[in-house]
Amino acid sequence: MLANKKEFFGGMGLMAAFLVVLAIMFSPVFGGQNGLNYLDGLYNSISKGSAYYIPDLKKKAAKYSGNVITASVEMRDEKQARETALLFVKSGATADVADKVIKVSGDLGSILTNCLEDSDQMFNNKGDGVKAKYAMDERLSLFNWWVGLKALTKDLNRQKKFVETKFIGDINKRAVECAYNYYKVIPENISAKWGLVVFSLAFYVIYTMWYGFAILFMFEGWGLKLEH
Repeated sequence: MLANKKEFFGGMGLMAAFLVVLAIMFSPVFGGQNGLNYLDGLYNSISKGSAYYIPDLKKKAAKYSGNVITASVEMRDEKQARETALLFVKSGATADVADKVIKVSGDLGSILTNCLEDSDQMFNNKGDGVKAKYAMDERLSLFNWWVGLKALTKDLNRQKKFVETKFIGDINKRAVECAYNYYKVIPENISAKWGLVVFSLAFYVIYTMWYGFAILFMFEGWGLKLEH
């Protein structure tokens, strides 16, 4: 027996409408995408415009010109070691591979500048240049940069080169990772999409409350009460 039929069926109506909107959101009606994928792409496009740190990192990398390093860089396996060694060689360094370890010797400024050039190309969706440069998939090249620099910092930390490793970490996070994650994303200015952004945020809040009130009215109409 329902305690309040009007409230219960009102909640049922809200829930039914909620599910209809949910079905629409998961349908490919937004340019061939569902609503979640569309908004995810939109926010990625907007955030890309504020994540371009590479020019500033290039200026800082120039200060490491003439800083010659020698390090042992351990990779996952020999294949990855040979692929990553090519990145260092194209940077003007020597890179001798023995099993999965690369013995790197060269100018740190040149290595980091080359890495930033590759990251810059990828960030600006010009991966063909990186692909031709190393004769391998451009995403793989950037991934190997990320792994290679992490391994490089490990050995340089052992050598107590902490200033260098901090900067290398910044490059990995703010250049290599950003370029990899934003590759093929077309940047958007939030001022051109502000209406859609405001609507999506307001809709998120309203839609969440919509579900909550539907549950509340159904339970209260059923006769369930929350007490303490």
